[in-house]
Amino acid sequence: MNRIYSHLDEINIIGKLADLKDSHYNQSLVLSSLIQVLIEKGVITAQDLQLKSKELDAALTPNPNRTGAHPIS
Repeated sequence: MNRIYSHLDEINIIGKLADLKDSHYNQSLVLSSLIQVLIEKGVITAQDLQLKSKELDAALTPNPNRTGAHPIS
């Protein structure tokens, strides 16, 4: 009985991973579409987006030289 339950758990996990992959794909598609529309309409430039991405990455990447400071502050 325990063995059957284990196989059902594995099937359930595989199903959840498949759902997660679909969700991730859909979110990535929407985000890419939104970025493209904003660039096409001249709201932002690709350079603006690249600069902001670098700024956020630097702010959110742990820095060993900081002592307990919040990454965004």
